[in-house]
Amino acid sequence: MSKTVAELTAIAHQHAAAEGAGDLAATLATLEAEPSYELYPVALRMTGMDRARRYYEHFFANVAPRITGYEMLGEWTNEQGVLQEYRLRVRGDDGMRDFRIMGLLKFGRSALSGERLYAGEELLRLLFEPLWEELEPA
Repeated sequence: MSKTVAELTAIAHQHAAAEGAGDLAATLATLEAEPSYELYPVALRMTGMDRARRYYEHFFANVAPRITGYEMLGEWTNEQGVLQEYRLRVRGDDGMRDFRIMGLLKFGRSALSGERLYAGEELLRLLFEPLWEELEPA
């Protein structure tokens, strides 16, 4: 049974909260069985729950500890999903860096079908580093 936009929006907010809390199980619980992550402008895609799990394991262990601050710049919702824009401050090997990222938490029928991320290649490579060679053209 399909969920309403309001119900799916609540799931998207649960997803963002679980990511912020570093809760792998709760983050994955907001996804449909075969999520798809699209990365732009590099036009690459990652699909499947196994890869999503590996992405979030990497994110929580290696990326989140380097994020020293973030600010949500805006949020927009329609029947496709919840679009969120963030400014991130990330500690790198060569000092602090500021990044911008826009992520569309895509609605599926009963949960999130994945994300569509817009960011510079440097940030996308940091986020998807252990999976980069497995990504396919979007």
